[in-house]
Amino acid sequence: MQEHLSHILDQSGRVALVTGARRGIGRSIAEVLLQAGASVALVSRNADGLEETARTLAAQYGTERVLSLPFDVGDQAQVDRAVERLIDAWGRIDVLVNNAGLIGFGPLESIAPDDWNSVINANLTGAYLCSRAVAPHMRAGGSGHIVNIASVSAQTGGVSGGVHYSASKGGMLALTKTLARDLAGDGITVNAISPGQIDADPNLLTPEARQRVLELIPLGRIGLPEDIAYATLFLCSKMAGYITGATLDVNGGILKR
Repeated sequence: MQEHLSHILDQSGRVALVTGARRGIGRSIAEVLLQAGASVALVSRNADGLEETARTLAAQYGTERVLSLPFDVGDQAQVDRAVERLIDAWGRIDVLVNNAGLIGFGPLESIAPDDWNSVINANLTGAYLCSRAVAPHMRAGGSGHIVNIASVSAQTGGVSGGVHYSASKGGMLALTKTLARDLAGDGITVNAISPGQIDADPNLLTPEARQRVLELIPLGRIGLPEDIAYATLFLCSKMAGYITGATLDVNGGILKR
């Protein structure tokens, strides 16, 4: 082996764009990439909350390595302007993590068309628009990694999310496969991570619902945001250089394939 294993996860000199990075899974992904040496652009629609996260991470990892980009991933003009800002600041983009999204609940009859459109736009259209915007820059650099954060709901229908949420995440898995095919010749890998229940928002589950979910998980615990962050780092590293078009299940065994 020509390279020491400690260097294979190293992201020094790389530039990453992480959507939905204000809190939870996205923030954890951003921090793990920063720990690995990357410069990271943080994305959220919540400008004030994003600035607070950016200040905290910049204080720890350096202001020159953290960029705050408040924009709506479902708006093409905003996406294109933000990617231009990133390129102006750092000159390249090596990693895109499509994590931004909305979750929705309720039976079919309760989901209005506007609810459907909002969730699909944030979760699926946003991933498409961001991938479309960064692909030419990755292609010009001859390499890149796109990681789409989907959900076990895409594979099982889920236990709580509404049909619009599951459909959007299922679309992300299909998007992953097709982008992997289309971009492989340019040295760009495209993969998905399918999380199970993750403790990204402690208020999302009541104590009773949490107990019911725990009973379904063979590993006996609810996942943590860093579980998804470490999987993301793997897919962006040389360890995963020959993996594309794949879905990595990170769910504690709730779905076994």
